[in-house]
Amino acid sequence: MKLITAVVKPHKLEDVRAALETFGVTGMTVTEASGYGRQKGHTEVYRGAEYEVDLVPKVRLEVVVEDGDSADVVDVIVKAAQTGKIGDGKVWVVPVETIVRVRTGELDGDAL
Repeated sequence: MKLITAVVKPHKLEDVRAALETFGVTGMTVTEASGYGRQKGHTEVYRGAEYEVDLVPKVRLEVVVEDGDSADVVDVIVKAAQTGKIGDGKVWVVPVETIVRVRTGELDGDAL
């Protein structure tokens, strides 16, 4: 099993969620996040005054999938989240050793 974590722009969350649902992903965890990459934030103008935005708002999605589906799920996320502009986000994949469903005690694949 693989844990796929994606950090994307907040306005792309619904597109990514819908694409994952269409692919067959049944569960995900979404959290609000803030951060910056190479651009180290950006400058915006509000009512004529310029100000620095050091931490850019993002959304972090996490899904656990079977090993064979991980490349396809990453591709679905990238295509749905992509705008072609700086700050589109990142996706990374890490192996998962064990999953336990707290309510029932089911393990690994049964816990998905």
